[in-house]
Amino acid sequence: MRGVLRNRTFRRLFAGRVITNIGDSFYFVAAMWLVYSLTNDPVYTGIAGFVTMAPQAFQFLAGPLVDRWSIRRTLVSTQLIQAVVVSSIPIAYVFGFLTVELILVVMPVLSALNQLVYPAQIAALPRILDDEELVAANSLFSVAYQGFEMVANGIGGVLIGLFGAVALFALDVITFGIAAIVFATVSIPSANMLTNDDQPEDTSTLANDEGQVENGGDSLVTDGDGTHTETEDSGSYLIRMREGVSVLRGTFLVPLLAGAVVANFSVGMMLAATPAYADSLAVPIVLSQIGAAGTYGILMGSIAAGSFVGAIATNLVANRPLGRSAIVGYTLAGVLWSGALLADWLPLTALLFALANIPIGILSVQVAAAVQSAPPAEMVGRVSSIHGSASASMVPIGSLTGGVFAGWFSPQAAMAALGFAAFSLALYVLMNPELRELPSPGRVTID
Repeated sequence: MRGVLRNRTFRRLFAGRVITNIGDSFYFVAAMWLVYSLTNDPVYTGIAGFVTMAPQAFQFLAGPLVDRWSIRRTLVSTQLIQAVVVSSIPIAYVFGFLTVELILVVMPVLSALNQLVYPAQIAALPRILDDEELVAANSLFSVAYQGFEMVANGIGGVLIGLFGAVALFALDVITFGIAAIVFATVSIPSANMLTNDDQPEDTSTLANDEGQVENGGDSLVTDGDGTHTETEDSGSYLIRMREGVSVLRGTFLVPLLAGAVVANFSVGMMLAATPAYADSLAVPIVLSQIGAAGTYGILMGSIAAGSFVGAIATNLVANRPLGRSAIVGYTLAGVLWSGALLADWLPLTALLFALANIPIGILSVQVAAAVQSAPPAEMVGRVSSIHGSASASMVPIGSLTGGVFAGWFSPQAAMAALGFAAFSLALYVLMNPELRELPSPGRVTID
């Protein structure tokens, strides 16, 4: 990890990701709890999860745009727009017209903007790092996502209990503004430029993410060998999209994607059921003062904590075969998650939730690195966004299903779907030779 942190561009990109991830965690936790507290109905929580995560299913549409647009401009503009949109919640609260309907409108808008943010960050990594550094970089990015999500969820639960969920939306305005400033300082090479990793980053010549070479204040549009050329249109949107699909077709990414669909459906069910589950969970007398909001924050924090530890531990198994890691990891996660639900006591349940998500966090980083390192650098934006949107398409459906399921049966039954999915995925990988024999992420290829 220290190697990638010596890269100045990566450090700034990482800092921006940390800040925006905190903001994302705040508004998601606040929105899910705010909807539940206003309605006291897990069905509405499921609907909130559905409209918030539905835009993820269309992330593939962002791929050709991310590969074509300036990454820096994309990141800065999305942060500023999100700051404006999220401010509508505290403003509505102050003037007395805050409703569930407003929340259900604001959340999908914020989520839609994020479908440009995350592919842009992912596409930037192969442009500034070597292939062998991608696992470490993705591990750090996962630390930013999971680790600071853990902190944000824990703090969020406390803030909700003390000041109400609206306070988190007010903080979001600040975090998005700061993230925009940080991203404005990032300079990323264009996909068609060859970078020299041995060259210091502060040399007089540096290709930025607008396809230009900054040289003593003068800007030239160049091709890969440094010769002066005109900017070329690399093809229509649909052609670029089909190119991304053609790279995926017939590769190990397709069965890997099928497993992700099952996993994300169960994650959606869990997210929708967690507020109601927190409201029904047995809590020790010493913790009774934290209320249901505090319990919700602890549970969400423990889930993120496990993923955080898993992200850090990824480098310890970076060279292990991905297929074998998946079999062991999913089995262990299923056992621990099921045990947490059977415990039905906040301290033990939170601990087992955290332990169950350690192998899940490891596998998430390994899969992300495999998706990035396998395709050509100029196709990473399209391939990762198509893969990401397809795998995430079941999260909103799972959320809607989980809310209805929790309302009809019980929150515990909806939460149990994640444990069942983990066992199923372990068996799926074991029975699929193509997945079972996958090498370490740095060695996978689609050539």
